[in-house]
Amino acid sequence: MTLYHFIGIKGSGMSALAHILFDMGHEVQGSDIEKEFFTEIALRDKGITIVPFAADNIKEGMTIIAGNAFGDDHPEIVRAKMLNLEFYRYHDFLGSFMHQYTSIAVTGSHGKTSTTGLLSHVMNGDKKTSYLIGDGTGMGLPDSEYFAFEACEYRRHFLSYSPDYAIITNVDFDHPDYFASMSDVFNAFQEMSRKVKKGIIACGDDKNLRDLQVTIPIYYYGTEEHNDVRAENIISTASGTTFDVIIDGKFIGSFKTPMFGDHQVLNALAVITVCHLEQLDVQNIKDALETFGGVKRRFTEKKKDNQVLIDDYAHHPKEISATIDSARKKYDGRTIVAVFQPHTFSRTETFLEDFADSLKAADKVFLCDIFGSARETAGNLTINDLAVLIPGAELISEDNVDVLKRYINDVVIFMGAGDIQKIQKAYENLLQ
Repeated sequence: MTLYHFIGIKGSGMSALAHILFDMGHEVQGSDIEKEFFTEIALRDKGITIVPFAADNIKEGMTIIAGNAFGDDHPEIVRAKMLNLEFYRYHDFLGSFMHQYTSIAVTGSHGKTSTTGLLSHVMNGDKKTSYLIGDGTGMGLPDSEYFAFEACEYRRHFLSYSPDYAIITNVDFDHPDYFASMSDVFNAFQEMSRKVKKGIIACGDDKNLRDLQVTIPIYYYGTEEHNDVRAENIISTASGTTFDVIIDGKFIGSFKTPMFGDHQVLNALAVITVCHLEQLDVQNIKDALETFGGVKRRFTEKKKDNQVLIDDYAHHPKEISATIDSARKKYDGRTIVAVFQPHTFSRTETFLEDFADSLKAADKVFLCDIFGSARETAGNLTINDLAVLIPGAELISEDNVDVLKRYINDVVIFMGAGDIQKIQKAYENLLQ
């Protein structure tokens, strides 16, 4: 047995992998910045030690797993290499780890985390499935037959994986700090597709995915007539969404998800397709689908008297549109208030008009300052460049959250991939 030391353990993928190795009986610890992050609570609850970054953390006999956000000049990485320790980057370790299972990668420009969470939950309704989700959640179940995991396209890290199956939810232009164009993004997904061994489950309603060229079967899912797997008779109810599933022209059954929004039906179709290919029990799939409670920071709800507060990771215009659409369907007739924090200057600049258009679907918009990143601390624009494009938009910070008390009977959605939670926390503290 070795001690696994995670450099950057609070990262969402890293913390999920730490949970998996801990659950499998390994000794695990990690280091990170001292700022509180939402993934660390579950790690500390298991007794996993988290220490501040320091070269002295690295000792003989350790196996080192380093997060992709840290360069080779990081003091802990420098020391690990000096001591000639066994060393992995996160994606390389994950790539070798999955070979002991029938593996299902979940990738796409949007919807990876929600779909991975749903896949792991539904499959565990019938077969033991270990999983790694991009919300920091991971589980290493003994004697698992399957492994469901989120595969990120950023910097083409998913090319380290050769899964049995891959779900591809969509292909869209994002990460403009890395990808040069839409064709560059598509080429990355095309290259990843050729590493999949058994089959690809792709959203056929996404026209870009129809251009994939592979030698293994592609099973297209969606609501349009030409798909191999289709959802029909989609109905929103007070308790969720019901729909019929047709596979290769044959009625498979009626299913229900407690989630709201067309994208949630598509996610469920992808999961049902995997389960169908692996011949899992249909009734068990139905039962598990109905009990799915969602994943962290994806439409996570709290109620404060008659006000609904929703925390969501949406940080791309299409994700914002999907989140507002879900809120409209679930809370029909209620006022929808969007509190949005853009993530990275390059993304904000690239999608400035699209952000404005997607946010206009809300009844009222509040905007926070742009959240930078370790790679990008400044840019060519400010939050005011977005605010002027949205009629009635106001700026908000931790110091003026009391403005949200105007909407005490309404739905307030806090959206972003940075530290938007501080705004929600400040508001909740004010209410208390």
